[in-house]
Amino acid sequence: MYYANDLRKGLKIEIDGAPFIVIDFEFKKPGKGQALYKCKLKNMITGAQFEKTFRSNDKFNKPDIEECEMEYLYAEKESFCFMNTSTYEQEFLSKDQVGNYVNFLKDNIVCSVLLFNEKIIGLSLPNFVNLKVIKADPWEKGNTATGDTKPVILETKFEIQVPSFIEKGQIIKIDTRTSEYVERVND
Repeated sequence: MYYANDLRKGLKIEIDGAPFIVIDFEFKKPGKGQALYKCKLKNMITGAQFEKTFRSNDKFNKPDIEECEMEYLYAEKESFCFMNTSTYEQEFLSKDQVGNYVNFLKDNIVCSVLLFNEKIIGLSLPNFVNLKVIKADPWEKGNTATGDTKPVILETKFEIQVPSFIEKGQIIKIDTRTSEYVERVND
């Protein structure tokens, strides 16, 4: 159980049966009366954000949130199969639950999964992944002075802009947070 005076940025609380995270927090003490805690909250399931003010005697439950590692196994139509690395149980996530991370899912990649009441509510990949280029136009020599980029297609069928010297068959590092090329990886 949390009290209003426990509120701080990053704290996860449960309100009306849903998990929320405190994004921003402000403490106000008026001349008389109770202290006020103005918070900006984000629903961890829907992503909706709103502001709410609490009084010092307000109480909150701790949400039943657990983080575990899961390994991506395969895709089946519009579902993605993940295996819990400690219990070996398999879970299927929808394309909506995976979101833009579908562009970086490679067999056997280990992800961090957030569970609320034993249901998956969030997925996060490592910050960087190495992917193979399966299609790239040939490099035109002498084109490097302008810092040009060209589109390539990765093994996950994702198209990305890379420097013009990247060729088919090379492995490149991608930032999963920005979907941008970072560097070429030596084999």
